Amino acid sequence: MSRHIDQQLFSAHEHALDEAEPCPECGSELQLRHGKHGAFWGCSAYPACDYIRPRHQHDGHIVKALGVPCPECGHELVLRQGRYGMFIGCSHFPQCHHIESSDPPKNEQSHDVSCPECHTGHLVERKSRFGKTFWACDQYPKCKFAINSPPVMGQCSACGFPLLVEKKSAAGVTLICAARRCGHLQERESLNC
Repeated sequence: MSRHIDQQLFSAHEHALDEAEPCPECGSELQLRHGKHGAFWGCSAYPACDYIRPRHQHDGHIVKALGVPCPECGHELVLRQGRYGMFIGCSHFPQCHHIESSDPPKNEQSHDVSCPECHTGHLVERKSRFGKTFWACDQYPKCKFAINSPPVMGQCSACGFPLLVEKKSAAGVTLICAARRCGHLQERESLNC
């Protein structure tokens, strides 16, 4: 006994979870299509109409109003969903570009370490879009100094660079010169002088 499978069940516009909408440019129905960067909505009248839009919106749309005034312009701060996650921004964007992290501030110890490159900023703890912790100058984008390990005040005994980093290993915690070209292992006794 041979069974035939109805191929229309697998067509892109028949997904039960996605509702079709009219194209905002020509009024034809939007269809779910697949490209090398994932699924997207495209006009069914293609190539006459080439309207497309991403399936999932990560354009900084407002999730929730926070009821707190923006420190720069006074308009309300809002929680937004961006490409790399949630963030707090001004509701008056693009006129005001104020942005804050939605994460609570980290330990204040990192603010005491001066930037060895620009000498005006301080190193602050940040997270990359992948969740990795790093320390960067708070004067970014003017100063692009960044390190991947916790900073420690001190001077390298080999090259004189004014910053060390803390590396943890099976042998314990060691201090290494923060200069990329040096990498000298620092002894703890030389720090105390």
